[in-house]
Amino acid sequence: MFRFLTLDDVLVVGRLVLLRVDINVPIDVGTGEILDDTRIRAILPTLEELSEARVVILAHQSRPGYNDFTSLEPHYYVLKDLRGDNVYYVPDIIGPEARRRIEKLKPGDVLLLDNVRLLSEEVLEMPPEKAAKTIFVRRLAPLFNIYVNDAFPTAHRSQPSLVGFPEVLPAVAGRLMEKELTAINKALFSSESPRVFVIGGGKVKTKLRAALYLLQEDKADKILFGGAVANALLAEKGYFKLEIDSDVRDLAKAVLDYEDKIVLPVDGAIEVHGERVEKPIEELKEPPLDIGPSTIELFEPYIEEARILVANGPMGVFEKPGFDRGTRRLVEIMAASKAYKLIGGGHLGTLIKMMGVEEKFDRISTGGGALLYALTGRPLPAVLALERYYKKFHGFTAAPR
Repeated sequence: MFRFLTLDDVLVVGRLVLLRVDINVPIDVGTGEILDDTRIRAILPTLEELSEARVVILAHQSRPGYNDFTSLEPHYYVLKDLRGDNVYYVPDIIGPEARRRIEKLKPGDVLLLDNVRLLSEEVLEMPPEKAAKTIFVRRLAPLFNIYVNDAFPTAHRSQPSLVGFPEVLPAVAGRLMEKELTAINKALFSSESPRVFVIGGGKVKTKLRAALYLLQEDKADKILFGGAVANALLAEKGYFKLEIDSDVRDLAKAVLDYEDKIVLPVDGAIEVHGERVEKPIEELKEPPLDIGPSTIELFEPYIEEARILVANGPMGVFEKPGFDRGTRRLVEIMAASKAYKLIGGGHLGTLIKMMGVEEKFDRISTGGGALLYALTGRPLPAVLALERYYKKFHGFTAAPR
């Protein structure tokens, strides 16, 4: 169970607030245009809560060596359009110009610093006590009253901007982080049942590890498998041949030991001369590209009866014309379910939004990688940093500077 302080636990009026967000977005590398501003819009509720504070934003875009590693100037223009004229940008992070602009801020102002991964320290993973001693943290921390982390998609990283500042500043979760962690708490620690997980898509090793954790810790009553994850399990059962490494095979064997709690596809769709052809699993000689109608019929009662429903990943190669049928039908069934529904973002979240049923789901996560880490039972370093502050200073309110 995650325990952390929120914006309700601190006084922010007039304070200098250091806000870490994740606005790492798809960018057209040719034009520099932002292609999807969902993550930028997602931080607006936290900024609204901080409307009487003096806010400085830390954020990143991609990482060094990638073709979409850029400054945050494009993000600034989008944020300014969304938030208003009191949003500013400085192409600096810890230098004299950044410090000068921070000191000039008035209540209601928002200042976006440049891409924090321009600092070599921020590209490194390190323990919190070491992160707190970086030049990055030592330069900026003394200027601020409160640190707010709203960067859930990056919560599985242990970098200075995520774990260093909570060592030296009052640290709370922003509204986005709060919603994400509350959703995971409900999915993993609720006493309600049945608890049904739908696991598909790629990242087979990570998702099998997540499934094994959920099964071993008795956090899932049923796990319904589709996509490449199901194909790895079906191949291990001998239905068709599939090249998988030894780690995946070992995980698949371990998951298959829980046969009373797992549900595998019973039919699938393959491509024959450009057409979709559906066959029972035992008749397939190759991995299917989608689940078939009998599998959907098999999955449906479990989804309808669920009280907690968590889904991550599509049921097949849904971007291939004609092979999105299984995933789309499953989305319709999940949308009609009365369960508490947490969706692991990514391709499945995108499809849900495209289908116009987003409001039927309680939470579509902004951080697929971080959510998967949580589902595998691995700690989220940025959340641990918030939890350490919670344990040490519960109920503390920051004094004004």
